Amino acid sequence: MTTHWKRVRLGDIISIKHGYAFKSEYFAADGPYVVTTPGNFHDEGGFKFSEEKRKGYAGPIPHGYLLSKGALLVAMTEQAEGLLGSTAIIPQSNVFLHNQRLGLINALSPRRADEKFIYYLFNTRRVRQQIRASSSGTKVRHTSPSRIGEIEVLLPPLGEQRRVASILSAYDDLIENNTRRTEILKEVARRIYEEWFVHFRAPGGDDLPLMESPLGPIPEGWAIARLGEVIDLKYGKALKADHREVGPYPVYGSSGVVGTHIVPLVEGPGIVVGRKGNVGSVHWSERSFFPIDTAFYVSTERPLAYIFQLLMKQRFLNSDAAVPGLNRNQALSIEFVLPPVELMQDFAALIGPINKLIFSLAEQNRNLCAQRDLLLPKLIYGEIDVSQPEELLEAAE
Repeated sequence: MTTHWKRVRLGDIISIKHGYAFKSEYFAADGPYVVTTPGNFHDEGGFKFSEEKRKGYAGPIPHGYLLSKGALLVAMTEQAEGLLGSTAIIPQSNVFLHNQRLGLINALSPRRADEKFIYYLFNTRRVRQQIRASSSGTKVRHTSPSRIGEIEVLLPPLGEQRRVASILSAYDDLIENNTRRTEILKEVARRIYEEWFVHFRAPGGDDLPLMESPLGPIPEGWAIARLGEVIDLKYGKALKADHREVGPYPVYGSSGVVGTHIVPLVEGPGIVVGRKGNVGSVHWSERSFFPIDTAFYVSTERPLAYIFQLLMKQRFLNSDAAVPGLNRNQALSIEFVLPPVELMQDFAALIGPINKLIFSLAEQNRNLCAQRDLLLPKLIYGEIDVSQPEELLEAAE
């Protein structure tokens, strides 16, 4: 199937341009531009952006360093393990800046190389391994345009490149669509919670008289409580990756789902709170699950959907300078405004279906990612015939 493919050097089909060292004196949280960094790259490839970690910029911009939508970048510094050589596509024009440590990839001839295919090519293990093997540095690995240019790959004809890119893009588009839906649903739940329990404008309760409390004015009939009065944080259990057996139950660490197992530790639905690493992160599991020892799970008699949003609003502090950790006793001592249990129940009845849909979309995305990652090397290296791509596109749907 690959007899008509050609072995080429990447330097013969693409160019890579260094980024610009933008001056930190112009960094501004509310700057109109965003300095793109390796932190905007997923390890497996793809662009990520968070307003909370936005690095704004309000200074002068040299010509050619304001990126357009569709621009293809490669991470040339391994800010985190596995990131070196990752590629990402810029989602919006005239916002993101081409920063140092990132390379801007351009196809030398659109008749020879499709940039979307190149994006997926860089995110294969073979290319990543070659990039790492030719990199320099001990603690932090670095590469360069010239080193990347020496890497050899098998390149299919342009038509096949485009069909491969189309198939893989269909998966990415579905994942992105689910992600956008998830963010909207999360925002809906967050706003309803704030309207009811922060601004005290719950249905039928916005005319309640306010009374003074240590946390400020609160509605009559409400109280001040500590988290430990309504929840308990129980420790997860050690379950190393090589001891897990693939099954129907999600395994949670502090950063979220890290795998699956054949038996759960906790009956779902439930809430997981990051203990080590991603301190204070809060995750919802609709099904029974297995929290490992980097996480707590929540035990409570109160409505879970309310408790989940309550915990999402907390600012949990790191108690360990060497290894980030959440101090259980400090967390449980946090004070908050406690509403009547009937109001919690009404909120849970309203938000419960939203949480179920969010969890379902997240599971869909994990399955789509797994399917895409399985197909990626097989498509890129010609192990699957793409002369009839419709069947593969239907599988993505």
